[in-house]
Amino acid sequence: MIGDHIRVSLYDDRLEIFSPGHLPNIVTLDNMLNTRYSRNPRIARVLSEFGWVKELNEGVKRIYDEMQMFFLKEPTYTEPNGNSVLLVLENSITSRQLRTNDKLSSIFRQEILESLNEFETTIIQYLANNKSITIKKVKEMFGKGDTFSRKQLKHLQELSLIEWHGSNKSDPTQYYSLRKDV
Repeated sequence: MIGDHIRVSLYDDRLEIFSPGHLPNIVTLDNMLNTRYSRNPRIARVLSEFGWVKELNEGVKRIYDEMQMFFLKEPTYTEPNGNSVLLVLENSITSRQLRTNDKLSSIFRQEILESLNEFETTIIQYLANNKSITIKKVKEMFGKGDTFSRKQLKHLQELSLIEWHGSNKSDPTQYYSLRKDV
């Protein structure tokens, strides 16, 4: 649709993807999980031959599968104005927090987790859901400066909860990750 674009909106409890234009050809809201249709079969074939996609309609099935795997509600597709498609992926903050806490409890003893201050706990929770964290990210999370951020990370490193990765202290690619041998 000329003059409009795809919009992605992220909220605390959901992700919304708004796509202008009708659903393609024979696809409807009721059959989109099982109906295959490519707007441009040549592009689809090339992407498949390069191994970048496995089959047509793979994305829709993957969305359903991954939402189910994380015990979240099924995706909701609507046609809000009859000329666009809106996908809403709801997220349960409570469930996400419980999964994070379970993951941390399986890695660390409870007394270790209880000994951390609120900033250290937040860093560890972030690392439970992400592979790495940087000083810059810690600064953004807490709205604090370099010294504060480095101090929090250093203390977690001294407790052997996280490990530092980099070639030297001024390495622009340095980062921290959870220790794998805890």
